[in-house]
Amino acid sequence: MMSRKRHSFLLVFIFLITMASQALAQVNFGGEPHTKLKLIPEVTSVQPGGSFWVAARLSMEEGWHIYWRNPGDTGLETEIVWDLPEGFKAGELQWPYPEKIIEDPLVVYGFHDVIYLLTRIDVDKSVKPGKTVEIKAKANFLECAEVCIPGEGADAVTLPVKAEPPRPDTRWVEVFAEARSKLPLKATDWQISASRKANELLIRLNPPQWFTFPFKEVTFFPYKMGFIDNIAPQKIVKENGSYLLKIKLADNAEVPSEIEGILVNEDGWRGPGSEKSLEIKAVLGEALAPAAGGGGKLSSVWLAILFSFLGGIILNLMPCVLPVLSIKIMGIINQAHDEHTEPWKHGAVFTLGVLVSFLVLAGILLILKAGGAQLGWGFQLQEPLFLTFLAAFMFVFGLSMFGVFEIGTSLTTVEGKVQPKRSGFAASFVSGILATIVATPCTAPFMGSALGFALAQPAWVSLIVFTFLGLGMAFPFMLISSIPALLRYIPKPGRWMESLKQFMGFLLVATVIWLLWVLGIQAGATAVIIVLFDLLITALGAWVYGRWGNLAMPPKTRRTAMVIALILVLGSNGYVFANLDQYAVTPQAEAASSEGIPWQEFSQEKVDELVAAGKPVFIDFTAAWCLSCQVNDRVAFSDETVQKTFRNKKITAFKADWTSRDEHIAQALAKFGRNSVPLYVLYPGGNKNEPMLLPEIITPGIVLDALELVK
Repeated sequence: MMSRKRHSFLLVFIFLITMASQALAQVNFGGEPHTKLKLIPEVTSVQPGGSFWVAARLSMEEGWHIYWRNPGDTGLETEIVWDLPEGFKAGELQWPYPEKIIEDPLVVYGFHDVIYLLTRIDVDKSVKPGKTVEIKAKANFLECAEVCIPGEGADAVTLPVKAEPPRPDTRWVEVFAEARSKLPLKATDWQISASRKANELLIRLNPPQWFTFPFKEVTFFPYKMGFIDNIAPQKIVKENGSYLLKIKLADNAEVPSEIEGILVNEDGWRGPGSEKSLEIKAVLGEALAPAAGGGGKLSSVWLAILFSFLGGIILNLMPCVLPVLSIKIMGIINQAHDEHTEPWKHGAVFTLGVLVSFLVLAGILLILKAGGAQLGWGFQLQEPLFLTFLAAFMFVFGLSMFGVFEIGTSLTTVEGKVQPKRSGFAASFVSGILATIVATPCTAPFMGSALGFALAQPAWVSLIVFTFLGLGMAFPFMLISSIPALLRYIPKPGRWMESLKQFMGFLLVATVIWLLWVLGIQAGATAVIIVLFDLLITALGAWVYGRWGNLAMPPKTRRTAMVIALILVLGSNGYVFANLDQYAVTPQAEAASSEGIPWQEFSQEKVDELVAAGKPVFIDFTAAWCLSCQVNDRVAFSDETVQKTFRNKKITAFKADWTSRDEHIAQALAKFGRNSVPLYVLYPGGNKNEPMLLPEIITPGIVLDALELVK
């Protein structure tokens, strides 16, 4: 084997030969560098006392590459040197994860094509508004293809200094989002340890409980060069629930006492589509014990099943499900005086409808998540088209309860009397489906952790958890319909039933109003007006069918009424579904109240900065379609004592609004093992700024007790 001395001599010799070829390279490739620098500020102005980000874009010609902070076996670290006005200070360069470039027998770490190196620049309060400042930078790099050439580039940008907060430059929003997605995760709940065994460096990774995605390949890129064999393959093996990465050390390597670097996992550290790199720092020493497997995992599955069943029962009492209870109540009343075998059959069919709906939702979620989408409980309510469909569907049910037309009834013409038939099994099945669909905006106690665990497990475990969630939701209805003694207490049918039925119709209309409010937040007022006209025409079609389509009318009249009703309903709804997108706009976000809690728009980057600085942070994961969230807002966050405590303790409050689909919020939820809202997270601040999760249902007292941890 090659000794350390000979290996070092070879690297120095190769590097000297590379540098000596510069003169020849200038002749063959021209004097201009093959890497260009461009500075891109994230904002259109700067504010005294604030900060902003600048991206140094380095674009390379085809076939050329430059180097990462650790260049590997040979090369030079790329450097950005800032020339800033007085009162401006540049922070540390933020490095994206590199490529592993093999140039046998050497391996280097670098970049091809285009990279963006981010730097935060702080502005002192003494800087005066009203002037324009110039931000300058120079890049020093070694660019390589067949030969390596030292190069440099310079660029400058000017920005006005204004007293008001800076606005983002919309031209570069996607660029900065993409650049940040390639930065390594810093705040994580992975447990990392490092140890040495003979000529191997062992890095053990104990994953959080919710993480069960398979690892195909993991690569370690150290910050310090020279102590690992860069060209040797790195092997990842699973041991009882944890992962062990085996890395060959360089010959006679001096291994540092603290292992620092990044781990790159192409499958993502928080599931498919999430961040691919994870920053680690571990003291070299005893390895962590393998994570608990076997029985521990089995008990977690059983606990998830129990939580999902209890959550399903409590879900019936959530505000988004209460309106649909009207359908359940009418079903119980209609079946109360059937033969003793009939009610339980309806209960079983209702349960079947609930289970089928839950399994379909689970299947869609699993398929979409397997494709890389970041989705969660209630994901369908993030789509304006689905909201429109659900509003129309429930509006039609409400019209039926008002008596505009009848569902599941027949009419006799004898003496003009109307006699309802017993409800069919189809109505019970549809009730189960409808109850499930409307239940999805709510997350009951116990549900959040169970669902977060379920969607991080293999498909069969997820389906079992969703099945027990459905069984829990259907359990009270099944229990009542299966015990004849309970049904005897329900009064006999009479006029009171018709009054109750119509009253329940108002609850369904109230649900429609709520759905339209959510639609307005997602798509704007114009879209709501279009849908209101759609509901008007749908009501007209229902009225035509109810007035002339009943059995008391001649067959020709009934057929004509049915055709007209179908033309009105299908034509109106078809037009809206096909054209809703062109009416939809993104409404402006509401400004935070200066008297209440000063909510900020959620930013994972800002959260990480504040947490790293030991500052207290509160995150409210919410959505307009989540009625539990809205009730919590009214009950807890509108309380004056809670608002005053937030201000007095200088807690930075973030509102993570998941009303519309947002991958960043979905990934942030996954970090806490959740995929549903509401979720409330408190970082109390201080040296050990660990997150604390509050319950799904909160009160002022619960929030104030949690805030006592903030000193």
